[in-house]
Amino acid sequence: MEPIVTTKVQGHINDFARQKVYIHLETTNGAYASHFNEEFFSAGAYIRNAKVCYQHGKIIGDGPYRVGLKLDIGWIYAEGLTHFEIDNAGRLLMAGHDFDGKLAVALEISPKPFE
Repeated sequence: MEPIVTTKVQGHINDFARQKVYIHLETTNGAYASHFNEEFFSAGAYIRNAKVCYQHGKIIGDGPYRVGLKLDIGWIYAEGLTHFEIDNAGRLLMAGHDFDGKLAVALEISPKPFE
């Protein structure tokens, strides 16, 4: 993955707009670390292979970045994104890494279901 360049990412977001795509969205603040400290409050969210068609999307911010995808009935939103790539399967993969380099958020858009 490479650091986000907003013009590149915006172009890829535009490429997927108004098509049926699959979304992977994941957040964590260390859900797997709570066993080291019982007082640590962990939270996270995970959705995989949500089939959507978004009207348009937008990346904003000065870094870390926010991406919103406007659906007919609402929004998909991810904040804290720092890196992206288009993989060999043509999927737009975006991730946000914390100051230790650990994954904090992922938003991925694919023309085919994720395995």
